[in-house]
This record gives sequence, C-alpha cells and structure tokens, in this order.
Amino acid sequence: MTGEELDELVLLYQRATTDLSVVRSATPDPALIGRLSTLVADARASVTGANGGAWDSFSHFIAVRFPAEVYRLWRWWVSVAVVFVAVSFAFGWWIATHRHVQASLLPPDQVKQLVQSDFKNYYSDHPAHDFALHVWINNAWVAALSLVSGVLLGIPTVLLMYNNALNVGVSAGYMVAAGHGAEFFGLILPHGTLELTALFIASGVGLKLGWTVVDPGPRSRADALAQEGRSAGAVALGLVLVLCVSGMLEGFVTPSPLPTSARIAIGIAVWMAFLTYIVVFGRRAVAAGELGDVSLHLRAELAPTSG
Repeated sequence: MTGEELDELVLLYQRATTDLSVVRSATPDPALIGRLSTLVADARASVTGANGGAWDSFSHFIAVRFPAEVYRLWRWWVSVAVVFVAVSFAFGWWIATHRHVQASLLPPDQVKQLVQSDFKNYYSDHPAHDFALHVWINNAWVAALSLVSGVLLGIPTVLLMYNNALNVGVSAGYMVAAGHGAEFFGLILPHGTLELTALFIASGVGLKLGWTVVDPGPRSRADALAQEGRSAGAVALGLVLVLCVSGMLEGFVTPSPLPTSARIAIGIAVWMAFLTYIVVFGRRAVAAGELGDVSLHLRAELAPTSG
C-alpha cells in the first residue's frame, strides 16, 4: 500500500471499531455484530500484524528466548558452577580425611544412620510420582529465590549457594569416609548434574541482576534493571521446565532398580542434551541479536555514545 492507503486503512479501522462498539450497546444484531467483528479482526491483523498464537509464542520461547539468555550469561553461571564444585569438594575432603571433624559435626549414631540408610532411603521412601513432584516444587522454589534475590546485590544468592555446597560436601564427606562413595555418586549423578546446572544458571542470572544494580552500563539504572529483570523472568520460566525433567529423573531414575552405570548414563545423556541445546540454539539466537526479553517491545532505546 501507499502511504495514503495506509492512512485510510487505519482511519477506517478506527471507525469500524467505534461502529462495532455502538452496535453492541444499542442494537445487538448478531449478524451485524459478527460481520463487523470479522472486519475489525482482519483490519487489526493488517494494521498491527497477525499474532501467531500461543503455540508460536511457546515454540519461540523454547527455541530462541530461553537459550539465548542462558547462553548470553554463560560466564556468570559457569563461574558459579566452578566455585560450587570447589567449595563442595573442599568440605567433602576435609570431613572425609579428618575423624575429629566428623565427630564434632554429628554423633556416631546419626552418622551411621545417614550412611547406612537415610541417604539411600531418601530417594525411595515415597511413591515416585509424589517424590518427583515434591523435589520439582522445592527445586523450583530454591532456583526462583536464588534468581530473584540477586537484585539485593547478589548477597542472598551467594548465601543460598554456599549452604547448598556445604550440604553436598558434608554428605559426600561422610559417605566417602564410610566407604560408601560409589553409592553417593551413583545416587547423585543421575539427576544431580541437570538439577545443579539449573541452580547454577539461576544463581548466575541472579548475580548478574545484582551486578546491574552496581554497574548499569550505558543505560539508566532503571532501564538496565528492567531489561535484566525481563530476561531473568525468561530464565525463570525456562528453568521450571528444566527442573521438571530433573525431578522426573530424581523420582523415577535415581531410585530405580537399573544398574548404577545405566542410571548415571541416563542422567549424563540428558544433561549433555541440555547443554548442547543451550549452546546450539543460544549461540544462534544471540548472534541474531536476541536478548532473551519476555517482551521485546519493552526494550529501551539507547542513544549513540562515543568512546
């Protein structure tokens, strides 16, 4: 269309919407209302662009927005992962190699119960579907808390991950010291690789949100927080799905009678598939200029700067 034709289309669209409103309130003729509704809907699609529907939005979110944001911030959550593993290993090694530390943390009867029954039975004491739902909700809550609380300069996020690393390290230390190290890793690896990666991502995005408060870059602090907050929202929605998968692994695979090697292989395969998905789809989306915003039209315009 020419410019004049486009102007005429918008004007007629506005008139038609007004007519439709008047007809609905004054003379509710079903045939006329149906005809005007069709005209208005067609005109709206021409003026504002057709909406692809819920499925198109969902598929775009899965294929573009979520992996783009996770890939864009990979340095943050990979750093969290490295520190987490180092802290967990340090605590585990310290406890496993120092008897007096073991005795000072837990009495012998509790240690015996932990290594001989409690740790293993935790994964099988409840029906698989109930347990999977429970861990999904719990992990989603921890991930959301780690992500959202990052706006407080990242301090709550660091404390949450430190406590998680401490718990993993203490459990590993006692299990290894009692000669149950193979059992510990056989129960942790099937679901823990994906589950912990999701928590690393949530914490990394939370820390980025906290750093934005300190250094918003060329944007105003409000605009920077708005954009990073929307991007963090995209990550939170995506992690709900990721943690659902890890919850199913923890509920159905970890306590299953499959050989340990098979259970670990399933968990590692799912984890590698997730990382491949992030790298392939995320790198492509970032290269195309995707920032991961839930609402791209809300992005603030930036004036050119020099230097």
